[in-house]
Amino acid sequence: MDQQEKQSFGKFIWQARRKKGLSQRELATKVGVDSTYLSKLENDHVEPSEKVIRSLAEHLSLNAEELIYLAGRMTQHDSEALEELVKANYKEMPALFRRVRESPGIDSLVKARDEQITKLQKENAELKAKLEKLQKQLTLFNPYIIYSKEEIESRADEILQNIKYLHNNHINVPINVERICDYLDLSIDIVDILPDEYGLIAAKILPLERKILINSGMPEMLGAFTDSTIAHEIGHWVLHINKEDVAILSEDINVNSNEQKKDISFFCRSVNIPINKSEAVEWQAQYFANCLLMPRYVLQKLCNGRDLTKWSHLYVIKDELGVTISSLIHRLQNLGWIYIPKGSKKIFLGDRESESQQIKYWL
Repeated sequence: MDQQEKQSFGKFIWQARRKKGLSQRELATKVGVDSTYLSKLENDHVEPSEKVIRSLAEHLSLNAEELIYLAGRMTQHDSEALEELVKANYKEMPALFRRVRESPGIDSLVKARDEQITKLQKENAELKAKLEKLQKQLTLFNPYIIYSKEEIESRADEILQNIKYLHNNHINVPINVERICDYLDLSIDIVDILPDEYGLIAAKILPLERKILINSGMPEMLGAFTDSTIAHEIGHWVLHINKEDVAILSEDINVNSNEQKKDISFFCRSVNIPINKSEAVEWQAQYFANCLLMPRYVLQKLCNGRDLTKWSHLYVIKDELGVTISSLIHRLQNLGWIYIPKGSKKIFLGDRESESQQIKYWL
């Protein structure tokens, strides 16, 4: 219990889930809640009911009573005992409350609290100044490195190979992006992200917190689009964020200084928003996402025996992959397997024979 008391309820559940090897969706299904709710719970944005806590304890092999206390709640037995205590001593309760208010110890506690607040405010100002200085020295992001398609696909394949090894040389389709986030030690949170002067922000990364924030206000944030967005943010983490400087800066900032951590964020937008070189950055992240969600060896298997010039066949494949039809089309065209002339819906076959040799090591 001592170890639990040093961290929040949500963080403790997140660690216990990862230890069990469960994704957010898998645990949410077992507990009987929505995965969005579980995400908010793991990020301490909601307070769980006792029923949810006991279900979490059961499926994560945890002590239910200790978990209830960690969540700052009383068990039903505790509540009943407190109610009985108040009933039995109801005449003494007003006098007890009055003595607490009039106790000279209360003033000293208030004074100590104020002194602590002043101290924290001073430390906060010092940390902010230190952060500004460190930001001038460090480059957290490498957004303008030019990666080839082969390099990007290789980075995505490396992650899939490692996860495949950890799960007995097997990866399920659709690709589980939450499991990939767990492997990379990234957490996911669905929150409201306000637009800025350039428009809507689909998502962003807080590198010092190793957290991906997904905008709950995006109307498309459902199903395959959400998975694609998470994979897109993973692409930014892998390709564009300097991990060494993140580690250095994290060590120099107090663990509890969340405001300082949130000052450093990496915004992610649609590839259609032309902001200087961000088009190339977003294209790289999306290409990585497509490689991650649609590895060549998987596409090879799913496309085998199907007519890629027929939209009905493509829609079946996209459902099996759990991606959007636009993502599938872009991936197949980038691989050279199909070609769709601009302004047309007519699909022509490309050459897939050259791809077969490149995927043998997967099979």
